[in-house]
This record gives sequence, C-alpha cells and structure tokens, in this order.
Amino acid sequence: MLEGFYTAASGVLMEQRNFEVLANNMSNTNTPGFRASRLMSSSFKQTYMTILENGKYTYIGQSDPIRVVDDVTTEFNADLLQETGRPFDMALNGEGYFTIQGGDGETAYLTRNGAFDIDEEGYLILPDKGRVLGEKGPIQVGGSDFTVFLDGTVLDKNGKTLDRLLIQAPSAQEDGEGGAGQALTKYQNGLYRITDGEALEQVNTPVYQQVLERSNVDLNREYTQMMTAQRTFQSCSAALKAIDAINEKAASRIGSVN
Repeated sequence: MLEGFYTAASGVLMEQRNFEVLANNMSNTNTPGFRASRLMSSSFKQTYMTILENGKYTYIGQSDPIRVVDDVTTEFNADLLQETGRPFDMALNGEGYFTIQGGDGETAYLTRNGAFDIDEEGYLILPDKGRVLGEKGPIQVGGSDFTVFLDGTVLDKNGKTLDRLLIQAPSAQEDGEGGAGQALTKYQNGLYRITDGEALEQVNTPVYQQVLERSNVDLNREYTQMMTAQRTFQSCSAALKAIDAINEKAASRIGSVN
C-alpha cells in the first residue's frame, strides 16, 4: 500500500514541476530568441543508485514505482526570422549567441534575443539585462543611425568602424542545436551562461539587422501538454485520496480486532 502511495505522490510532484516549465514557456511566447524547455524524468532507483554508487549502475531491488525530475532541458531547434524594420533589432542565422555584459560589469550572459536598444550614453543594450559586447567591449553606437554588416561589424553614420559584435558558442558544441544545451545553464528570459568547466569560442555567424528571431514556443503544443499534465495531476491526486482512505479504513479495522 505504501508503494502505491509513493507512486501517486511522485506523480503529483512531477506534474507540479511540469506545470512550472510549461507556464514559463507559454509566458515567453513573444520573447525573441527564446528556447522552450522540457522536463526530463528518471526513476528514483536510477537516480538514487547513481548517487550511491558514484555513477555505477548497481540495482538494489526489482520494483521501481517512483519517478523524479532528472533535468530540465532546452530545445535548441532553429526558428523563423522576422523582419521588423527597427535598426536596433538583430538576429543570428546559425549557431552562436550575442554576448551581454551583466550589471556587475564582469559577468557575461549569452542570448539569442536581439531586441536591443540604447541607453542614455548611447551604448547598445539588451533592456534590463546589460550592454551588448563587441570584440573590444561594450558597443557605443550613439543613436539609431548605424549599420551592422553580415559579419557583425558595426559602422556609425559616417561609415567608421566602431567594433564587431562578439558572437560566441560553447566550444563543446558540435552543431547548431543539441550540443549547446549540454554546455549552457539557462536563466530567465532567454539568457544563458557557460556551464562550469566549459569554454566559449567566437564564431562567424551571419548577423541580420532589422530582423528578430522568433521564439520557438508552439502555443498549441504547450496547451496540449498542459492539459495532459493537468489530467495526470488530477489522476494522481485522486489516487492519493483513495489510498489514504483505504489506509484509514484498514487502520480502524486493525484497531477494532481484540
């Protein structure tokens, strides 16, 4: 009976976490360059034994009724580019990420979100996140009259070269999709940081000005998965109530036996 209780409880906890992941995807439908996340689960036995045996798959028992959250992965598939006509908007056509200077001036974030703007000093920024970095540091464009070439070179209104956008990718990345997810740690609103022990390398990815990369979130898919998660949550909750009622009844009958 306890096995059934643990199974139902693990289902409730799993779907609660799944709700959070799906809700975050849906809330970022219109965030340029956002990449949807997916919940990955594993058996409790597998997780427990991996920790206990330091990576060696040694099994204790045969039953395995409980599942736990193993990881939250990111889908790095490419999506469509959309023209905006806005000079501050930029998009990458291929692997790599724009590099953003954090508020402390030292921490660097990676992002596919090219919905940039300028601050009061004329520096190119990702609003509320930080300044956009070039090979020489933060890029100061002064105003909206500037040009970005396909190779990332930024020119002012007089045609003078200001800098070149710093486009980077994890050095462990084998292609434009799956490799990146293993080397990056995801933060809110489409920001990433390099995972400890990994390294970055500069890549030559075409940069388009007045273009944005759309989010790869498919609302229809998210709604469908949300409904499935809700039904699973309700089923596990009902099972918990039923098991609890049976346990209560069993305990009362045992107590009445002379």
